[in-house]
Amino acid sequence: MLIGPPGSGKSTLGRLLSERLGLGFRDTDADVEAVAGKPVSDIFVEDGETRFRELEHEAVRRALAEHDGVLSLGGGAVLHEETQALLAGHHVVYLQVGLADAVQRVGLASARPLLVLNPRSQLKKLMEERRPVYERLAVVTVVTDKREPEELADEIVKGLPA
Repeated sequence: MLIGPPGSGKSTLGRLLSERLGLGFRDTDADVEAVAGKPVSDIFVEDGETRFRELEHEAVRRALAEHDGVLSLGGGAVLHEETQALLAGHHVVYLQVGLADAVQRVGLASARPLLVLNPRSQLKKLMEERRPVYERLAVVTVVTDKREPEELADEIVKGLPA
C-alpha cells in the first residue's frame, strides 16, 4: 500500500510494483472517479471536499476488503481517522518527496483541486500538515527525491516481508 503527498510517485510506482510482483494494481482516486462518474477535480467543484472525502474513505475501505495487490491511496486519504484504523496491520509504504521534486512532478499548472491558488505554497502546506500522519502509518519510508521509479521499486520490493 502506497501513501504520500501529490507528486510522490504513488501511481507510477504502484503500477511498476504490481508488474514486478505479478499482482493487480488499484488506485483509490480512480475508484472514486468511477463511482462518481467524473474526475476528482469536478467532484471538488460540484460536490465539495467533504463529499470527496466520504467517497475516498469508502473507496479505501472497499479496496482493502476486495483487493489483494498493490494499492495506491490518494494523498489525503490518510486524513480520515477510520481510514487510518483500517490501514493498521497492512504493509504501508510512505513515499516521501521534497517540495522541489513534488512541484516538478505535479506541475504548477495542475488540475489538482487543492492546489488551485498558489500551488507551490498550497503543496508545501499540505505536505507539512500530512507528514506526521504519513510517518505514523508507515511501516517503511522511501525517499523518492532525484531517484528513478525502477530504483525505488527495487528498494520497496527488498523491504517487503517474506
